[in-house]
Amino acid sequence: MKRRTCLSLAILLPALLAVAPFPTQGCTTAVVGAGAGSGGRPLLWKNRDTDFLNNKVLFVSETPYSYLALVNAQDRSGRWAYAGLNAAGFAIFNSVAYNLPEAGGEMKDLEGTIMADALRRCASVDDFESYLREGLGPSLGSLANFGVIDARGGAAIFEVSNRAFRKFAVADAAEGYLVNTNYARSGEPGTGAGYLRFERASELLRALPPAGISVEALLGRVSRDTGHVLLDQPSFPEFRGQTAKKPLWLCTRDTIDRESTSAAVAVAGRRPDGGGAPATLWVQLGEPLCSVAVPLWVEAGTVPAALREGDTAPLLREALRLKKLARPYAESDRREYLLASRLDNRERTGFLPGLLAAEREIFSRTEAFLRTTPSAAAMAAFQEEMALKALAALQAAH
Repeated sequence: MKRRTCLSLAILLPALLAVAPFPTQGCTTAVVGAGAGSGGRPLLWKNRDTDFLNNKVLFVSETPYSYLALVNAQDRSGRWAYAGLNAAGFAIFNSVAYNLPEAGGEMKDLEGTIMADALRRCASVDDFESYLREGLGPSLGSLANFGVIDARGGAAIFEVSNRAFRKFAVADAAEGYLVNTNYARSGEPGTGAGYLRFERASELLRALPPAGISVEALLGRVSRDTGHVLLDQPSFPEFRGQTAKKPLWLCTRDTIDRESTSAAVAVAGRRPDGGGAPATLWVQLGEPLCSVAVPLWVEAGTVPAALREGDTAPLLREALRLKKLARPYAESDRREYLLASRLDNRERTGFLPGLLAAEREIFSRTEAFLRTTPSAAAMAAFQEEMALKALAALQAAH
């Protein structure tokens, strides 16, 4: 996942990059242990930032484990995943770690294939550790942090280069969760990227109820955040206090919701005691401020057409339409600016409140639905209904 880079002083650029690269792309993520997750479930959350803004979700029928995967739209096979959940309740995401060691002449940028392979093969955090140990070497192709959870309550982050990895178990974290951006804790201190987003995400998670972090809070609040730890900059709950008569522009280069955010995903894993509902993959396709979350289950054996059909999935097409209203400029520097007053304002002319209302209803109805111990067919029908509800809310927004 390579982000667009601002270029200046072209004659000096090769030398500058060799000494001090400044990556501007990155994902913001968190792994939450079962003790801190709502309902005693481990959770994963990822805002994906990338040049490949056309994403969709696929169901991949595989052996031994079928899985759901967030993919680039041109990938018809699902063998290159950027987050996913499998039939065993194992889930995974990645974020690039720019301060891990890399050697010339070795494979790189293969994290998507690593995750698809892990979704096919792994049932647990321990399985993934074994998979990495067996694969270490110049052909692994990793420079990334991987977050994983499993049906036993396992939750960890692995910081992985081609030649080595280090595991950080969430159970050892005092907060009960680990936030992650684009540097490795085991890498060279002070290098990498994403320090501002790390601090902001940590700040937001600290504000959530202890032992009560939910997917709804992660996707409903954190994934859409435009706050900044160094600047007095409003996030979306504060847009309502601004008038639409005076445009409010925000720079989102270092915020959690960004112009380069192609999707946000969260997984509510299985309870370690084996009770309760199956693991659920929630997806906001498109920039979170312009999208609505939809629940998906591996057990359903399919993905709603709104999230997978065509060259651009229907739900994403509508999210991109709204994004153009909020980010009307396409130039490389101006695209980082968000017209916040177009999303919400004092005069109630923004499109965001309607999206949030639809999403709250989807979360509420999903919670009630999962209490019924639904069949696979019922899951498939319900997720289709929720996808259509999300699509209708996006189509109605202007």
